[in-house]
Amino acid sequence: MTDLDVSLGPLQLKNPLVAVSGTFGYGYDYGELLPPDTFGAIVLKGTAPEPWPGNPPPRVVETPSGMLNSIGLQNPGVDELCDEYLPRLAGEDVVVIVNVVGRTVKDYCHVARRVSECGGADAIELNISCPNVKAGGMSFGTDPQQAADLTASVREVSDLPLIVKLTPNVTDIAEIAAAVQSSGADIISLINTLLGMEIDVEQASPRLGAVFGGLSGPAIRPVALRCVWEVYRAVSVPLLGMGGASTARDVLAFMMAGASAVGMGTALFAQPDGVQETLQQLRKFRQSCGEFDWPVGRAHEKGD
Repeated sequence: MTDLDVSLGPLQLKNPLVAVSGTFGYGYDYGELLPPDTFGAIVLKGTAPEPWPGNPPPRVVETPSGMLNSIGLQNPGVDELCDEYLPRLAGEDVVVIVNVVGRTVKDYCHVARRVSECGGADAIELNISCPNVKAGGMSFGTDPQQAADLTASVREVSDLPLIVKLTPNVTDIAEIAAAVQSSGADIISLINTLLGMEIDVEQASPRLGAVFGGLSGPAIRPVALRCVWEVYRAVSVPLLGMGGASTARDVLAFMMAGASAVGMGTALFAQPDGVQETLQQLRKFRQSCGEFDWPVGRAHEKGD
C-alpha cells in the first residue's frame, strides 16, 4: 500500500495514473525517462489476432491544444505480444492491461483467449471505440446491442478483469455504458478520441493519409469530463477516465466527475517528465485533505 493507492474494481493500483493505449507502446518505449512502474497501470498498444500494418502516412498532425493521429492500430499481433512483450514486463510493479482490437467478434475473442492463456496480463481492455479503422473498432461501440454482444462473447472466453473502452462519437454514451455493464464489463474506460481532420490549405488536401483521425489532448477534456459525469450516473462499475488530462488538477477533476483512475496519453508526448510532478501534486492534495478516500464522484453532490 502507498499513500496514492486506488481501487479500480478488481484491480489495485499504487497510484491513479494510467498510461493509455497507443501512447506508451509496450511498456519500454520511453526507456529510463519514464519506466513502466511510474504508473499505477499501463495499457499496452492495441493488439489484433495477426499483425496489422496500420494506415498510410502522414499519421500524426499537431492541432491547437492537441493532436490528430491516424495510426490505424498498427501492431505485431497477439503471438508476438505473448512471446516477446508480456514476458519483459514480468516482475514490474505495475498493473498491465492489454488493449484488444479486431474486425469481428471472433477476432476479439481470439486475442482475449490467447492473452488469458499466455499469462502476464492483469486485465483486458476491449477497444470498441477507435475511429482509425474501417472495420470493427468504433463500429462496435456506436450500437448498444453490438457493444453488449461483443462484451458478452469476450466474457465467456476470459476470466481476466474486463474493461470496455467507449467512444464519444455517439449520441448517448450512457446507453452504451449500461449495455456493456449488463453484459459483463467490470470497468468502463472513457473516452477514446474524437473524430476529426485537418486540411493543408497550400496543397488543398487532407493532412492525414487516411483523411480522418482521432483528436486528443487538452482540447477534448471538457467533452471527456461530460462523458465521465454522464456514465457515472448510469452505471455501478468503476470508471477509468481519460481525455486531455495533463496535470494533477485535471486528474482530480476527472475523479470528482466519477473516475476511480485517470489515463494520460497526449501529455506523455508533450511533457513526459510532467508525470512525476503530477504525482507529487496529488500526494500534496491527499496530505492537505487529511483523509484516506479519493474524491470520486464528489462533484455530483453539488452538480444537480
